[in-house]
Amino acid sequence: MLCLIHKSSLNLFYKEKSGKLKKINLPLAKVIESAYNNSIQNIVYYRRKLQMWEKFYSKNGLAAKKIAKVLIELEKGEKIPRVSDYSDTLSIGRGTVQHALRLLEEMKAIKLEARGHLGTYLMWKDDDILLEIAGIAPLIGSMPLPYSRKYEGLASGIVEAFETVGKRVNLIYMRGGANRVEALRTKRCDYAVVSKMTANATLSKYPNLKILESLGANSYVSSHKVFLVGSEHPGVQEGMKVGVDRESLDQMQLTLAEFKGRNVQFVDVNYMQLFDKLQAKEIDATIWNVDEKKMIQTFKSISLQSPEARKMSKDTSEAVIIIDSDREEEMKEKWNSVEKDRILQIQKSVERGEIIPRY
Repeated sequence: MLCLIHKSSLNLFYKEKSGKLKKINLPLAKVIESAYNNSIQNIVYYRRKLQMWEKFYSKNGLAAKKIAKVLIELEKGEKIPRVSDYSDTLSIGRGTVQHALRLLEEMKAIKLEARGHLGTYLMWKDDDILLEIAGIAPLIGSMPLPYSRKYEGLASGIVEAFETVGKRVNLIYMRGGANRVEALRTKRCDYAVVSKMTANATLSKYPNLKILESLGANSYVSSHKVFLVGSEHPGVQEGMKVGVDRESLDQMQLTLAEFKGRNVQFVDVNYMQLFDKLQAKEIDATIWNVDEKKMIQTFKSISLQSPEARKMSKDTSEAVIIIDSDREEEMKEKWNSVEKDRILQIQKSVERGEIIPRY
């Protein structure tokens, strides 16, 4: 679409199916007036919203934050604690409790229904607003790029397991375990998902990091193999060009171990380009996981031959969750109700094609 502005009008030109240009003439004054009115409406809306949120810095607002944490755990239709119960457990006055509940209703976080001597019931709630009011931000996890069903399943499993217990989690996707570790160290995420091998290498370098949870064998990758460019090669030959991604600790360490002492040329390659480089015969071989189906379907593959590489491969198959040890208690509390078995169940269902990935 082409837009031309004249002194008194705005002309929009668009191409019809026939190929002819169609012109729409709009009075410029009307366009400006409409934009102005929308801007004013937006300013008024956000000013009102800001004024509402400012109330949470008052005594009633601070009480509302505490009560919001309690209401998050309740289900719709449940009876809420009595005003006196809130007053005793949270050490705040009854009048403050009543004002706090009204404030939560004003913010559209909850809808209550008083039923006389039966008490007051939670008829509806918006967990997102309650979490925001309570200051419980969703955790941010750093994940591998979801290029395989296994990684799609792992991401889907984490999201589903958190949602099952009424919690939210946000995921960011980064290439290379080293980059995800760095995101954790620089506090761009709350936890990182890496292989057990990458975690062990990381913990020796950064003692302030630790493993929060291990998800078991084959939760990260099924296995690694050596992929060869042509079927004419029975195996690794002298002088071959071998692709290595130095930002992927697993792929790099496996490659260096497998080809240790061999007369090969290492070629630096982003692992997202391994398939294309092999197909273009710019490299002759590389090590990659078997979960990327197009690699298995296109190229010949052989098992790892080096005893050292085979031993490493066991640790590369297991996904672990690493955190900053300074936040261990907080992370344990937030992960405590999340079931590991639920994560793995969803992962396997996605891998088998039984459910659509959702992450």
